[in-house]
Amino acid sequence: MSLFWRNFLLLAGLLTLTVLAWFQALRTLEQEPRALQSAQALASLVNLTRAALIYTDPIARVALVKTLVDEENVRIAVRDPADEHRPFPAGTLGARVAQALQDKLGPGTIVAREVNGFDGLWIGFAIEDEKYWLLADPSRLAGVQGRTWLVWGATALGLSLLGAVLITRVINQPLQRLAHAARRVGEGDFDGARLDEDQPTREIASVNHAFNAMAARLARAEADRRLMLAGISHDLRTPLARLRLEIELGVPDAATRARMADDVAEVDTILGQFLDFARERPLRTEPVVLGLALERALAVYRARDDVLLTVRCPPEARVRADATLLHRILINLLENAVRHGRSADGLVRLDIEVQLAAAGSEGLVAVHVRDHGPGVPPELLPRLSEPFFRAEAARTTPGSGLGLAIVHRGIERMGGRLTLALADGGGLRITLHLPAA
Repeated sequence: MSLFWRNFLLLAGLLTLTVLAWFQALRTLEQEPRALQSAQALASLVNLTRAALIYTDPIARVALVKTLVDEENVRIAVRDPADEHRPFPAGTLGARVAQALQDKLGPGTIVAREVNGFDGLWIGFAIEDEKYWLLADPSRLAGVQGRTWLVWGATALGLSLLGAVLITRVINQPLQRLAHAARRVGEGDFDGARLDEDQPTREIASVNHAFNAMAARLARAEADRRLMLAGISHDLRTPLARLRLEIELGVPDAATRARMADDVAEVDTILGQFLDFARERPLRTEPVVLGLALERALAVYRARDDVLLTVRCPPEARVRADATLLHRILINLLENAVRHGRSADGLVRLDIEVQLAAAGSEGLVAVHVRDHGPGVPPELLPRLSEPFFRAEAARTTPGSGLGLAIVHRGIERMGGRLTLALADGGGLRITLHLPAA
């Protein structure tokens, strides 16, 4: 789970519980004042009706009752001892109003929600020895409806979740910028990795300042390393060139001259691998036609009689990579395969196959390079890509032990991965997984 979703779910859960708590509190606090207000209005209605009935002569009572029905939606009926009534359930607004009415009108007051099978707001009162029912409008007890609560609750919850999203984004943005800057530093782009130190939050400003200081120190160290590598390349390769010239001019024996020239070339190759392993520059990824990149790297081996190549690469295969770094990776990979994958008959057989990105492959193009050499013990496979590590079977062969280390580091910088496996029938199978373009 990403940090964004973790923070969002925590905030959303907290806000949901808060909204529910406030909803229950408001609902509870809203019912008590409404019950008292409704009881006061109903008590006044009952008292006024009782007074009107007492002080109105029997002939005018008919007009009074009609007026109450027309103007106040109030009906008066004689209460019979045999009438059946049902009170409001306990805990409801009607039960609270009934209790308040009994406190105001006396203990003989009856409040019911149904009389003789007829629903309504029934209030029973007495005038001397005569008993009456007053049927009032039930909407007087209508509180806030469930749909209204649902609408307001959903609105409050929606706004709370929107606020949680905004807060989470504000919290995550500095971390996202820091992660992006760290990736830029990892790619060697120190200038583009600078973070803004003018932040309103003191802690974020402090982190950005510390990161910028670290990036500046790494940039100085990288500059010093490049200068040192340039000096090494110049100071060592110049004597190697003189040695090569002196060997050609001063050694009369052709076989000895060839062996010495091969030794100088091997030293130059090892020096080049050291420089390739230590040298890093900012990546410049672009779509690369994989078939052309492979042919460029294989050109030197196609002219050799001791190397047999089988290449299967779809013409539409394209990867997103740094063209220079990809060429360096392929050169080191093929050199490693040619050097350590020689068969018993002295020939090097390389099978190179490219598989396009398929479903479930994370959008990666696979480049399989298989040799038919002696292979390595299975327990040594995980260590083959370690710098300067050489399998026991390769101790007598030339090399620096950096070929696969260069491949491994380069492929990871471009967002891919390297896998090593023993091939069926002998030999080593190396697979490059490159991001598809």
